[in-house]
Amino acid sequence: MTETKLREAICRTATSMFDRGLTHGSTGNISARLDRDGRHVGGDPPTKEAFLHLAMYRQRPGDGAVVHLHATHSVAVSVLADVEARDVLPPLTAYYVMRVGRLPLVPYHPPGDPALAGAVAKLTGECHALLLANHGPVVSGATLAAASDAIEELEATARVFLLTCRQPVRPLTPGEVRELRERLGRE
Repeated sequence: MTETKLREAICRTATSMFDRGLTHGSTGNISARLDRDGRHVGGDPPTKEAFLHLAMYRQRPGDGAVVHLHATHSVAVSVLADVEARDVLPPLTAYYVMRVGRLPLVPYHPPGDPALAGAVAKLTGECHALLLANHGPVVSGATLAAASDAIEELEATARVFLLTCRQPVRPLTPGEVRELRERLGRE
């Protein structure tokens, strides 16, 4: 995809996410990899959280896009005290398991803090989706569409989790999760 077409795709994606209430104001950011060295190749200066994107790209060399949102339900989950830091959301749906997988919680760092890159790098090698404590989700994907689909599934699952968190739930069993992961490995 050319730089111009990729820029247009990022704008369409951001507009769609804003229009559907997945982000508000000027929060969140989206990037796509054009240069393997992580150089800024043109246009406006990158976000103050560009280091977050670079940490994802360095640990996931096959990924071509990163999406970071301050989506309401995901942020709400990120502030809960009693979540499992190794995997914040339970496997409530098959689509969550297939598009997100495991969701570790990255310890809190202020927005724009370069130390966040190191914290992200420690977890990104094994997971393409992370939840930044008291901040929001960040997801990488092979393509912009894949990263966008995954972060939208994460937000939908966070909403379901919050709607049901005081109720008994029936997550997928470890066997069902294993079967989905094996199936994904074959596709």
